[in-house]
Amino acid sequence: MKYFTIKENIMESRDVNTLTFEDDIKIKPGQFIMAWAPRINYIPLSFSSVSQIKSITVKIYGEASAYLAGLKPGEKLFYDGIYGNGYDAVPGKKLLIGAGSGIASLIPLIDENTTGIISGKTKTDILFRSKFKKEKLHIVTDDGSMGKKGFVATAMDELDIESFDMIYVCGPEIMMFSVLNYLKGMKVNCQFSLERSMKCGIGLCDSCSINGFQVCRDGPVFSIEKLKSMDEFGRTKLTSSGKRVSV
Repeated sequence: MKYFTIKENIMESRDVNTLTFEDDIKIKPGQFIMAWAPRINYIPLSFSSVSQIKSITVKIYGEASAYLAGLKPGEKLFYDGIYGNGYDAVPGKKLLIGAGSGIASLIPLIDENTTGIISGKTKTDILFRSKFKKEKLHIVTDDGSMGKKGFVATAMDELDIESFDMIYVCGPEIMMFSVLNYLKGMKVNCQFSLERSMKCGIGLCDSCSINGFQVCRDGPVFSIEKLKSMDEFGRTKLTSSGKRVSV
């Protein structure tokens, strides 16, 4: 098992923290680690920075994520990895679409040709907006407390979607499913980063499977073409106990 030594713990919101550390390891945006909370569990975490000073952003959902989000400078984050297939970088105009903490894995893709859409239930869910050029950022919230009131499609309606060379999407599956449906009939290149229940990160437990694909090994990033072939996407998923439920 490997570890990173925490350099800084940044509180992004009431339930989201970013842990920074310095390491020479090579990471592709979109890849992840299986982070270990001792005596609790392993959970998958993606990188929000892949430069020399790297970072992982943690959304507090349960006991394991709460432990990891509470790590202090000088403490160690133990992990296995690096795992998964990341985003394919494409030159030209990029559109990044992220909801809640899902925006974190997209941050390393930002450059001068990037337009962003960030969505959330309320203003406290809007993260990393300072990373984007103000004139190229579109914010939407369910309650209208920041940006426009509405959903991701509200912001997409204001853009010439087919003018982008690549679209990258990450966030809750129901949001990504809505983006997939929005793009029907359009000539676009798009990559989606999926999140599914994951126990091992190496394809042994099969808890992250979707239509024969394993998110940990075949993903977590999938092209729009592959996503269109998955009739389980946006509809059903496996719980940690292996029970299939609606998304």
